[in-house]
Amino acid sequence: MPISEMKSDLSSGAEQRFREAFERLKLGVPQEVPKGSKVSQNNVAKEAGCDPSALKKARFPLLVLEIQEWINTHQIDQPISDRQKNIKQRKKNRTTKEALEALKIQRDIAAGLLADANLIILELSDKVTDLQTRLDQLQPTAHILSLRK
Repeated sequence: MPISEMKSDLSSGAEQRFREAFERLKLGVPQEVPKGSKVSQNNVAKEAGCDPSALKKARFPLLVLEIQEWINTHQIDQPISDRQKNIKQRKKNRTTKEALEALKIQRDIAAGLLADANLIILELSDKVTDLQTRLDQLQPTAHILSLRK
């Protein structure tokens, strides 16, 4: 058997495995990847028991095109896998934690500014009281005469 025929037999066998894996993923009954995994070129290769780099467009152009078309037409219909849900929840939690930390920093800054403002108010109140006392000592209020009539 010539080498070219052996290669075509090997590639047709590999292509058949990829096609079967593609069908299992489309039906949602994978054997190699976790259930609920989305259909992708990499997942088809993994489901076929191969390295993701084995399913190349150069070697299997029609199959890769079919996979890409199926993904484009069924993009909305695919349910989110548990793993993707967990990742999304972790990101949400992380963003919530980051927001909480930012709010704590803002709260601490605001509390510091408020404490500074209270200190200034106390100092100014003391100053006003002191000045009022000095004014009262300089001018007794009972003997003030108005110069304007």
